[in-house]
Amino acid sequence: MRRGSLQDKWDSDESIYIGVTIKERLYPTILGGIVGDALGVPVEFKDRDTINVTTMTGYGTYNQPEGTWSDDTSLTMCLIETIIEGKDERGLMEKFEKYWSEGYWTPYGEMFDIGIATSDAISRYKKGLPESEWGGKGEYDNGNGALMRIAPLAFTLWDELDFNKRREEVERVAHVTHCHPRSTLGCIIYMEYLLRLFSNNKPLDAYERAINICKRHLTGTIYEQEFAAYSRIMDLSLPTLERDNIQSTGYVVSSLEASIWCFLNTDNYKDAVLAAVNLGGDTDTIGFITGTIAGMYYKMDGIPKEWMDQLARKDDLLDACKRFFHYCHERADIQRKERGE
Repeated sequence: MRRGSLQDKWDSDESIYIGVTIKERLYPTILGGIVGDALGVPVEFKDRDTINVTTMTGYGTYNQPEGTWSDDTSLTMCLIETIIEGKDERGLMEKFEKYWSEGYWTPYGEMFDIGIATSDAISRYKKGLPESEWGGKGEYDNGNGALMRIAPLAFTLWDELDFNKRREEVERVAHVTHCHPRSTLGCIIYMEYLLRLFSNNKPLDAYERAINICKRHLTGTIYEQEFAAYSRIMDLSLPTLERDNIQSTGYVVSSLEASIWCFLNTDNYKDAVLAAVNLGGDTDTIGFITGTIAGMYYKMDGIPKEWMDQLARKDDLLDACKRFFHYCHERADIQRKERGE
């Protein structure tokens, strides 16, 4: 076989391997989050001692049918489409505004849930304020609205070796609605954890490595002053805490703590998302974030098929994942060739 033919075969095999690697993580991460979201919608804001979710249910808080997902999924789908279409922050905000005003990417054509900080950011956009003023910067702007939708970046950043470039991309997307460094730090930690899981690290190893990476690169930056807020995550004591010490509110720190805690204190996808939802409080978002983490690790085989089948607009969700996978695969191939690999 000629050298050129050998190179062609090598390139083809490498492309296939990359595609399989992305696909086996992308689908369960996104869909695993959506299933967790749908499990949590009917019991959002309920106290943990008043609920016992064991399967997909309906109605409840928002009087929606079983399999209904919330703004967590809607805004994540908006981000996925924005990435595929090659649009910038304004393009992303345009989709958020369509969600808010037209029910774009909602289960049944009408919005029934949106976070305060995200709503405020959309309002600033509609008033014509510059991009730098969309996202809230105050102490009380540290909800989980950026954290809950940023998981897709794991599949555009998995082969980016430069931490600062990864951080900058997280900042760019998060700041559309949330600009306080505490909120952004949560997104950075979450992303680094997802990326370590993508790289086949075991749950606890991935957690420890993600934290060590963040400490090494963020010490001496504006984020260091927020380390104290995440102390139970940063000092690696989080997994050993008792359930009663885990809060499950919409505060970004609590949401990230609860999600990582549920994942690290269970050994399968189903138990992880049920643990998250049964914490009560912000059940849809904590269910979603836990579902992305657990989906990344346990892959599609770990997600109960009956829960997947009950999702509203299942075919549309699968199509979005398919389009996103093809985008990420093609992007990875192009970047690999540009690097001369």
